[in-house]
Amino acid sequence: MNPAGGQTSQQAGPRGRRTRRLREQDRDVRLSKALSYALRHGAIKMGLPMGSDGFVPLDALLQLPQFRGFSLEDVRRVVETNEKQRFALRPGPPGSCVSIRANQGHSLQVADLELTPLRTPQHLPPVLVHGTYRRHWPSIRQEGLSRRGRTHIHLSPGLPGEPHVVSGMRQDCEVAVLINGPLALAEGVLFFRSANGVILTPGDARGFLPPKYFKEALQLGPPRRPLPLAEEETEGQSGHQGALANN
Repeated sequence: MNPAGGQTSQQAGPRGRRTRRLREQDRDVRLSKALSYALRHGAIKMGLPMGSDGFVPLDALLQLPQFRGFSLEDVRRVVETNEKQRFALRPGPPGSCVSIRANQGHSLQVADLELTPLRTPQHLPPVLVHGTYRRHWPSIRQEGLSRRGRTHIHLSPGLPGEPHVVSGMRQDCEVAVLINGPLALAEGVLFFRSANGVILTPGDARGFLPPKYFKEALQLGPPRRPLPLAEEETEGQSGHQGALANN
């Protein structure tokens, strides 16, 4: 018996388990990104049969080359552990397979996404926030928020870190734009709530939420501080990607 060898084996055990967990997490990230692209943007190009409600048969999805090596159990794990609840699974009738969809974020037109209309100010959350990055703020302040190729502008019902906020903006966003929802609603802008709690709006006829609907802008910091809504001559203009900065 070699005690030293036994000790080395014992020490290798936890390290090996940590390595396996990290590899599994990396696989889950890759799978989540592949699902996001396929279900939000690429289904038609990839030849997937997507229903009017956005659901795709999971067996058809898993036959694609980019999903080779992933199983139904892998997909279930990613769906169940996704903090932002990006995806939904739906069991099929007896003899058919499970289907999957993205809850929001589509550039594809999905007619029956089961969005809840928010028709009155009382239906809107008290806070509506769009998250973006500092480099995009000058053009957003001047032009407004844009769908930028998606079907909706994404809004969060709160700021990052607040316990009731599941999704709607990325945790690393640097600027929060607070929206005057009741004013926009009164002027004909539509709002909806997705299955995972994100507030969605198609904006105006041009696909924008103009700056007149901005209540406040905050640099999320540190330190957290207000940003001027009026244009500053010292800041240059930059291309706006703000409507894709949530997720």
